Amino acid sequence: MRSAARLGAVLLVMGCAGAAGAAETPLTAEAINQAQFGAGPAEGAAEPGKSAPDKPASDKAETGRETAKEKGREKAAAEKRPDPLTIRTQVLLGRAGFSPGAIDGRDGDNLRGALAAFAKAKGQAFAGRLDAPLWQALSGTSPDPAVTQYTLTEKDVDGPFAEEIPPKMEEQADLKALSYSSPAEMLAERFHMSRGLLTDLNPDAALTKAGTVITVAAVPALETGRIPAKELPEMPKVSRIEVDKDALQVRAYAEDGALVHTYPASIGSEEKPAPSGVLKVEGVAFDPTYTYNPKYEFKGVETKRKFTIKPGPNNPVGVVWIDLSGNDGYGIHGTPEPEKVGKTESHGCVRLTNWDARDLAKHVERGAKVDFGK
Repeated sequence: MRSAARLGAVLLVMGCAGAAGAAETPLTAEAINQAQFGAGPAEGAAEPGKSAPDKPASDKAETGRETAKEKGREKAAAEKRPDPLTIRTQVLLGRAGFSPGAIDGRDGDNLRGALAAFAKAKGQAFAGRLDAPLWQALSGTSPDPAVTQYTLTEKDVDGPFAEEIPPKMEEQADLKALSYSSPAEMLAERFHMSRGLLTDLNPDAALTKAGTVITVAAVPALETGRIPAKELPEMPKVSRIEVDKDALQVRAYAEDGALVHTYPASIGSEEKPAPSGVLKVEGVAFDPTYTYNPKYEFKGVETKRKFTIKPGPNNPVGVVWIDLSGNDGYGIHGTPEPEKVGKTESHGCVRLTNWDARDLAKHVERGAKVDFGK
């Protein structure tokens, strides 16, 4: 079962001496770039696994009620607020080749999967949480800031943007392009972030005005446009891809067996399961169109005729299509909804974020083996 393959919760603890913990850490560029892992409790708190000194029964009852209420408020607030250390951890993982998916500053399966893969690559045990040895290895992969500033250009704010993306695929076929719907959507995806984190980092920023300076994840910006075939594949070349249906992860390997990248993925569904066995990469298409065939019989698609949806980041297969062998229309591709990757199902194909799909497409060799397992 997929749920059984999921790992335990990750504990990301801010190591700020004398502070009350991550709950009081402001979400600033400085806080994110200086975030460190620490296992020690805040001053005055009981150590993990050790109880605080005994109190009279009446005091215990009253304190217990107050503590429960306070913990409830803190938990609710923490669930809404991105964590600086988690943001830095996600950025570092992505730079090291272990994609956490959309950077959002929150714990989740994609983050745990990336941490587990990183730990395995470094020959370390992974017990479901970030620990000191793992943090030491991860933080040592890059000295660069996790977030940086970016100034919006006229091109950023001019678009063109789609006024509306219809939910039905048949209606999307009527659009001239499947463009971004807003500068916010474009900027979040360009810098591998959730739209929520972009807003949290820039609560008062005018994202529709050129010259506005914003805080973004310091990652390679998502590129657009097609790449000439003669320039592909880029180094390091990927000659084998492993699709792990249980872990919801794609692993890319070089010819010598070295792990090149890992990516979180949505892989098939009960309605349209992913294939089994080994397929091959037939080719790569950047900025692809998407042609729906009635034989697919997707839920929600009523028409019995073929139709084609034009290119764009909000195309059903995103900005890249990696075509796989066989006559069943399987492929590895991007998505218009990067924050759902690894969390929702696909129509049988392998769905990655647009930036991860483009990264894989730039490195994969034609004829590379794609192993789906059983």
